[in-house]
Amino acid sequence: MLHGLFVTGTGTNVGKTVVSAAIMHRYRSSSSLRYWKPVQTGIEQDDDTETVRILGDCNDQELFCAGIRLAGPVSPHLAAKLSQTSIQIPDLLSLIATEPTAVRWVIEGAGGVLVPLNESELMVDLMLQLHLAVLIVTSSGLGTINHTLLTLEALRARGIQVAGVVMVGERNSSNREAIEDYGDVQVIGELPRIPELTSNLLNRWANSELDPSGLLGEFLQ
Repeated sequence: MLHGLFVTGTGTNVGKTVVSAAIMHRYRSSSSLRYWKPVQTGIEQDDDTETVRILGDCNDQELFCAGIRLAGPVSPHLAAKLSQTSIQIPDLLSLIATEPTAVRWVIEGAGGVLVPLNESELMVDLMLQLHLAVLIVTSSGLGTINHTLLTLEALRARGIQVAGVVMVGERNSSNREAIEDYGDVQVIGELPRIPELTSNLLNRWANSELDPSGLLGEFLQ
C-alpha cells in the first residue's frame, strides 16, 4: 500500500508543480519523499519533473521519472490518441509496484480531477487505484470558489480523502473563508505568484507558510 499525497488542481497551470516542489522542501527532513508525474502531456514545452528537480532542489533518488510522456499541450486522452498510443491505469501502477514501502509519494496529476485518461477512465480513477489522500491546488481569484467546491464534491462522492487546499495567487481572504466554510476543508497554504521564482525562495515560503500546523505529516511521515 502506498503512502503519501496526490496533488491535483482545479484546472491546468494552477500551480500543482510548484506546490509539489514546495512539499519536497517542507517535508524532506522528516520523510523519504519521492515525486512522480505519472502522465505528462506537452512534454516538448514543459517537463514538470525537471521543474520539481530545480525548484524543489531534488536529488535523483527523490524523483521517479518513469511514466507516460506525450507531445501536445492537450488532455491526456487526446494526446494519447494523437500519438497512436493509450493510457492504461494498470500500466501506470506496474511502474511503482516494486518500489520500497518506506517511500512517501508526492504524485502530481495532469490537469484536474475529471480529466480523461482514455475512453472510459478519468484522472480520479487513477487516484482511486492509488488509495492516497488528495491535496487540491486552486487559484485565489475569481471563479475559485465554484471550481474548488466542484473538485471537493467530485472527490468526496467517490470516497476519496481530502488532505487540504493550497491557494495560489494574490491573497483573498473572502475566497479563502468561502472555500473553508462551504467546502468544510482547511486551506493549509497561500502561495503568492513570485516573479523569478527560485528554489531558495520556494524553500523559504514552504518552511514558513506551508502547512504550519503539520497536517500533511499524517500522510507524509
